[in-house]
Amino acid sequence: FSLQAGAVFVFHGIALTHGFLLDTRRQFPGCGNIVTFSQFLFIAVEGFIFEANFGRKQPAIPIRYYFIMVAMFFTVSVVNNYALNLNIAMPLHMIFRSGSLIASMALGIIILKKRYSVSKYTSIALVSVGIFTCTFMSAKQVASDSSLNEEDGLAAFMWWVLGIAALTFALLMSARMGIFQETLYKQFGKHSKEALFYNHALPLPGFLLLAPNIYHHAVLFSHSEPFQVPVIGVTLPIMWFYLLMNVITQYVCIRGVFILTTECTSLTVTLVVTLRKFVSLIFSILYFRNPFTAWHWLGTLFVFVGTLMYTEVWNSLGPLLARWRKRLKQE
Repeated sequence: FSLQAGAVFVFHGIALTHGFLLDTRRQFPGCGNIVTFSQFLFIAVEGFIFEANFGRKQPAIPIRYYFIMVAMFFTVSVVNNYALNLNIAMPLHMIFRSGSLIASMALGIIILKKRYSVSKYTSIALVSVGIFTCTFMSAKQVASDSSLNEEDGLAAFMWWVLGIAALTFALLMSARMGIFQETLYKQFGKHSKEALFYNHALPLPGFLLLAPNIYHHAVLFSHSEPFQVPVIGVTLPIMWFYLLMNVITQYVCIRGVFILTTECTSLTVTLVVTLRKFVSLIFSILYFRNPFTAWHWLGTLFVFVGTLMYTEVWNSLGPLLARWRKRLKQE
């Protein structure tokens, strides 16, 4: 039941979250900071009540380690938000972030001195080729779309290059955070709910640096068209409604991931999260009607297959299919 509930939460959460997020960013492209701040605030308040017991419960992992983790987490979130303002389309953003396996493997080899099988390296090669294909084709689209004059085209392309650099930095920082978490969990035990709370509560003061941007978009949201909420009949600006729905569905999604991490193997979690990313990508393409060529689809296929190969899902499906065929013969 927990596995099914977690998977349902993850997929329904990401579908609803993505829909509300795209509606919000389509009308206000630079609103990433207020969206992220709202999500952090909601999860922090919930965790303060139900996990920290209003501050009375001591953390199992020393707080100094959470400050390091939070600095990484906050940086990754903000950089990923700003990348969307640098000529980076949402599909490319998601495809690029799917390369987390590459970053994790590279840093694992460098920092933890890990070694992997040939199939692992093959899967990483597929993911790398897929991301390179999508990135290269997106670069050509940026250049052609911005070819009104040479100066505008060069400026748009340079902003796009800066966006790719931001995504690369966030990808490596996220992988480094994962390695840091792995070493902490080995030393102090797994406390994912506690980590979820502190990762969202401790960065809240950092949003003071973004206060002017957050306030600016709060004013814009307040001047959006009025919307009557179904069932309860309350009228409020539609952008605040979108933001509220995004926060709630994002929480549902994160809670689903938490259920999966506590009830299932890491392989199952990785598979579900990978499928979630793929569904999000398709949703984004259809919703935004972004140009997506055959080369983009080929690159996406490479990323998806490479990720599944990395998780060795084929080895897990083999015995499962064998048992299923045996059961059919017995019946």
